[in-house]
Amino acid sequence: MNVASPPRHEPRRPRNDPAQYDDLADEWWRPHGRLAALRWLAQARGRLIPDPPHPGAALLDLACGAGLLSVALTGRLAGWRHVGVDLSAPALRQAAGHGVTAIRADVHRLPFPDGQFSCVVAGELFEHLVDLDGACAAIGRVLAPGGTLVIDTLANTLFCRLALVRIAEHLPGGPPPRVHDPKLLVAPDRLARALERAGIEMTLVGGLRPSLVDYARWLARRADSVRMLPTGSTAGVYQALGVRATNGRGGR
Repeated sequence: MNVASPPRHEPRRPRNDPAQYDDLADEWWRPHGRLAALRWLAQARGRLIPDPPHPGAALLDLACGAGLLSVALTGRLAGWRHVGVDLSAPALRQAAGHGVTAIRADVHRLPFPDGQFSCVVAGELFEHLVDLDGACAAIGRVLAPGGTLVIDTLANTLFCRLALVRIAEHLPGGPPPRVHDPKLLVAPDRLARALERAGIEMTLVGGLRPSLVDYARWLARRADSVRMLPTGSTAGVYQALGVRATNGRGGR
């Protein structure tokens, strides 16, 4: 008699535990998987990345996961050399398969020379950090003078804590349960001050929201992706750009 295998149960981890991404390693590239929204955000992030200053210029993708940003680095952006760091070894193995130079490292202790990267991308990162100043200092150190920092993160607002964390965790395409800690969400002015101390001047770009038409099609399995549209509200997901000072400031 055949006995069915018991269902797979993921451990109930504390909020914001990075090990959750190891638990979800099979979900990164599934169009309708539990990390699908990260694919949508990676495409929107690509719109802010500047052209490479020369072929082979180095772009650092912080918390790169399985290399989702690689899909955006085509066309005018194809000249970037995509370097990614993350803590999840299973995710990094997938990133390497998508052309990323994948390195296991902590964003607070980046194993690179000063000023190595013409562009640093910090997508859905800052809302996970306990030591925001330490991470910003590390970014300021490795970002080349005049280089660009591309940001998207979650705002520290009541709307975001309720709608994009507590409620969205229970919606298809929303963040997996407990992946965010609402206490770590970052207001734009706080992030700007932390980056300024690291020698980076931040400019707020605006907010993002999913296309409701695309989301309905995605729910019906008639589309594999959802466009993230610009919005004037920065109460939820917001985007920003930073420019590294050219006077030698940055880092700690």
